[in-house]
Amino acid sequence: MKETRNILGWLGMAEEQSILRDAQKHVEETYKTVTYFAEAIRAFIAGDISKKATAIENVRQSEHEADKLRSKMVKELSEGLLLPPDREDLMHFVKTLDKIADWTNGAARILGFVEHKPSENILMNISSATELIVTSITKLKDSIHSLTKNDLKKALQDCEDVDRIESEADDQKKTLIEAIIHAKLEPTSLLLCYQLAEYLEGVTDKIEDAADFVKVLAIKSK
Repeated sequence: MKETRNILGWLGMAEEQSILRDAQKHVEETYKTVTYFAEAIRAFIAGDISKKATAIENVRQSEHEADKLRSKMVKELSEGLLLPPDREDLMHFVKTLDKIADWTNGAARILGFVEHKPSENILMNISSATELIVTSITKLKDSIHSLTKNDLKKALQDCEDVDRIESEADDQKKTLIEAIIHAKLEPTSLLLCYQLAEYLEGVTDKIEDAADFVKVLAIKSK
């Protein structure tokens, strides 16, 4: 019988177990950056300035923790004994995940500069775009969990859901930008809201990139 390969683990050696634990921590930290950002958006819409600032700071700190985990894993992988194909797979996976946290932190920084609430139509579309991000990162997290359990069918289905959500996010970005244009905002607010729209859609792009890589790993493990 063909031996089943555990994607994130290459389980067996103590070194591999350590890398797996760090990879799982990195996934969780990346997920947290998105959930903190969603909290910041909800606070912004509710007009809670203090809660918005706290959530944005939480995004920053979580992204920093994800970055430290990435650096630690890259160092371990560079110095470790994993075979080149396995090492390159995990290295690429970690860097792809890290971009999600980076872009989420970028979106949070832009949100921090937005001092005045735009129109209800813009707020509604920002909220919808954020919900798509949360749903997408949840599906990605589920796919990775399924991958570690060698449930390849479920992992691939979750990745297909991420692809579908990314397409919805493209449409949502178009709707949001239309709302921004028609709101006739003053220049600074126009620029910030437009950049926020770009980053919101960018986060879903990065999540899709990670899901595409999960699909590759799932196929390779069959």
